Amino acid sequence: MSDVELIYSPDCPNVSAAREQLRRALREVGLAEAWREHDLSAHDVAPHARGFGSPTVLVDGRDVSGGLPSDGATCRVYAGSEERGAPPVGAIVSALRGPPRPSRRVFAPFAVLATLPGVLLAALPVVACPACWPAYAGALSAMGVPFLMRAEWLLPLTAAALTVALSGLAFRAPRRRGYGPLALGAVASVGVLAGKFVAHVDGLVYGALALLVAVSIWNSVPRRPDAAVSRDACGCPPTDST
Repeated sequence: MSDVELIYSPDCPNVSAAREQLRRALREVGLAEAWREHDLSAHDVAPHARGFGSPTVLVDGRDVSGGLPSDGATCRVYAGSEERGAPPVGAIVSALRGPPRPSRRVFAPFAVLATLPGVLLAALPVVACPACWPAYAGALSAMGVPFLMRAEWLLPLTAAALTVALSGLAFRAPRRRGYGPLALGAVASVGVLAGKFVAHVDGLVYGALALLVAVSIWNSVPRRPDAAVSRDACGCPPTDST
């Protein structure tokens, strides 16, 4: 459980508002409404409380609004707070919840699986030699797909399978590797179709397939979580001492 402290001066008019803000924040995160208080006018006030303005809320020893102790205690004004003279509830809640846990880097195989039909269909030969028909026909008939040895069937099916592969690369692209893998996948798909059905160059087909598989694997590996957010970007409202 977090160590919550309220630092105040008895003559500060904003102490009651600070206590209410603190209660609201504790209720929001489901914690008991309990904290320690430090009276800055007391002769035995805790050393770490000296120098903070009134009112100040500390969570685990840190000012929820990012302030640091100064040479003299002053009344504090919190710009943007619901109560101008008290810390904002959102800042207290954020401090109580602590920094967000980094998301798990989960391998997402969807893009890789989506490429498999295209790879398998692209690997099938287009039968142009009549002498080769019996061998391919027997093998494909045994699998129940004898029509795949004809270009008029293989071309649209391969194009459809490559479209599925590109859809896998486009799925949630901004959350993964952006649209770079999709662009490379499109280049690879064009290479597969051109090499197989236009130029009839096996090297182009297999090279394009290798690129498509590599891009799919790259897209499926999650990015590293971003580095810790800088303090300036934490969203805490500024505080002024007057």
